[in-house]
Amino acid sequence: MRSDGSAKGSRTATSEAQGLTPYEESSVDGMPNACGSRSIYTARVINGTVRIRTGVGSPSLPAMHRLAKDPTQTGSTSTNAVRVTSGALTTTIAVSIPVFLVGGLAVQVGEELDFSPAGLGLAVSAYFGVSALASVPAGKLVERYGSARIARAAIGLAGASLIGIALAARSLWTLTAILALGAAANAMGQLASNTSLSRYTPMNRQGLTFGIKQAAIPACTLLAGAAVPVLALTVGWRWAFVLAGLLAVAAILLVPRDTGDQKAARKSGRSTGPLIVVGIAATLAAGSANALGTFVVSSAVERGIAPGPAGLALTLGGAICALARIIGGWQADRHPDHQIGVIAALLATGAAGLLLLAVPGTPALLAGVVLGFGFGWAWPGLMTFAVVRLHPQAPAAATSITQTGVYAGGCVGPIVMGTIAQTGGYPAMWFTAAGAMIGAAALMIVGSRLISRSGRR
Repeated sequence: MRSDGSAKGSRTATSEAQGLTPYEESSVDGMPNACGSRSIYTARVINGTVRIRTGVGSPSLPAMHRLAKDPTQTGSTSTNAVRVTSGALTTTIAVSIPVFLVGGLAVQVGEELDFSPAGLGLAVSAYFGVSALASVPAGKLVERYGSARIARAAIGLAGASLIGIALAARSLWTLTAILALGAAANAMGQLASNTSLSRYTPMNRQGLTFGIKQAAIPACTLLAGAAVPVLALTVGWRWAFVLAGLLAVAAILLVPRDTGDQKAARKSGRSTGPLIVVGIAATLAAGSANALGTFVVSSAVERGIAPGPAGLALTLGGAICALARIIGGWQADRHPDHQIGVIAALLATGAAGLLLLAVPGTPALLAGVVLGFGFGWAWPGLMTFAVVRLHPQAPAAATSITQTGVYAGGCVGPIVMGTIAQTGGYPAMWFTAAGAMIGAAALMIVGSRLISRSGRR
């Protein structure tokens, strides 16, 4: 680089695979030092982190500060960001669909395999329990082999799980065992897609992209609900699993290739205490929210609503939740502070929706689905965004704490709620879920205040 006393333009180093850009670099000349020579300062943005190399003398870096404050310079182009976001979205749908398809087709599957709501809760709990156990090993696999390879392996494993259920599920226990394969795929795929987004998404669009990625999960609920009248009530529930498995395998083609080396996360200086509180809140929130996707159809059928309309109500809930997560991510990019408080408000509103699900009738069902899904299950993307923003130096370590809470809620919640539904009825289950969601909102407020205090230290 020449030294001519003016700031240079930026140059982008593109990588070999699919044009993804691992870094951008900019240089600026400094003032003459005591020897009469100029110091040259070079700022390089690597995966969203600004690194400055200096020459001789004490740096005066206004241009470097401008570069550091520019949130768009994360080494990603718009085309790459769209490609990576699309890959993360399809990966998340493919690896999440097995458990939600079981929940959406619970009436038909339960009749043939002869299991109760408690049995359904056991299968779903085992799924999330295996997801929790597989998370740490899956993270190591992503670090060693790259996000693209692990994403493809996860999608293939999820497809095998779906087709395996269609061909070999003959009892609750075989269903649970095969579903465990999908659980391992879920842990692998979620971590792989998160890694891709964190590496190649501009900082000023991370809220939106995490919201889009998390919208893939309620999209699974939407697909599961639509499968009830379209497939389960026409050609049978097993064909719904076959079709889902084939579509999941086809999603492998949409995973973009990796570029660059995986960087090890550095330790963050912030306390983990507030994250533990948020993680406990996530346990309660996830346990309650998962009851929506798992039991809303069977609950509605027991209250006298036909399976077709009940499945469509689940489809409505999935669509509303997906839209709410995207809108939530969009507003997070514009108002990035205090998102934990926003989550608390969402949970409190969602709890009102769960209470409405205990009321008989179609109007109460629709209102409960809108509030429960649209607010009570709209928070995961915001939580991931908030934690990554608060711990930019160690996002994986920080989100592992809160993600453990999410999986713990997914594991414990369905079996507890299923047992309550079997012993005390569905209204008692919805009251319990609403109380847990209110508790989660309160803990989110506590966690938000602890985070604010730790930030002022």
